Amino acid sequence: MNVTELETLSKGEVAIVDVYEAVTSRRAVRGFTDQPVPMEVLERVLSAAAWAPSGSNLQPWHAYVLTGGPLAELKKRAGERLAAADPWDEREYEMYPSALKPPYRERRSAFGAQRYGALGISREDWEARQRTAAGNWDCFGAPAALFCYIDRDMGPPQWADVGMYLQTVMLLLRAEGLHSCPQMAWSMYRKTVAEVLSPSDGLILFCGMSIGFEDVTGGYVRTGRAPLEETVTFVEGSILQSHAA
Repeated sequence: MNVTELETLSKGEVAIVDVYEAVTSRRAVRGFTDQPVPMEVLERVLSAAAWAPSGSNLQPWHAYVLTGGPLAELKKRAGERLAAADPWDEREYEMYPSALKPPYRERRSAFGAQRYGALGISREDWEARQRTAAGNWDCFGAPAALFCYIDRDMGPPQWADVGMYLQTVMLLLRAEGLHSCPQMAWSMYRKTVAEVLSPSDGLILFCGMSIGFEDVTGGYVRTGRAPLEETVTFVEGSILQSHAA
């Protein structure tokens, strides 16, 4: 998306981008400007995202959106916890398996090496890594944030539905010239989030999502993706025909 299109967006108009462009330009941005995100834009995005698929149309997501004073209060409380070295909240779900097997272990290691290497932080510099990760609790400077919950009675298929919903939100944000960063890290400060949001009983916080305009002065390193042949297997018609013969 070019500068002219972004200027048009700032006037409240909708920019339509190619779906492929939206998918390939979406990434986890960890640096935002303080330019406000208009409420009508957030409402437009979330209204459209409601059309995300879900098994039997359960729509198991529960989204809370924070801006302005409430978001500032959450950032303040999270920052106070961080400064006090308050332990993380007990996790209600495991972010990753305790023992990642190949190729997932190597992909995760490569991500860490790329992210922190771009910042000049070595693998052994744990304190520097922690300082960088602390940006989560400020939503990386974003002026808007979404927190997505799911009913604790739901199973793996419904968690997958929530993932499809969040991806839909992120792609629609790109159509508005906005960026995002999904953050499972907020689940470790879930009690602080609950103090501000007062979510309904029986809900589990899956993740937060920082939303805003990217601070392009920060620079970034785009993480790679596995080659197609590592993740996709094409079963061609000729094979099926040979079995039917």
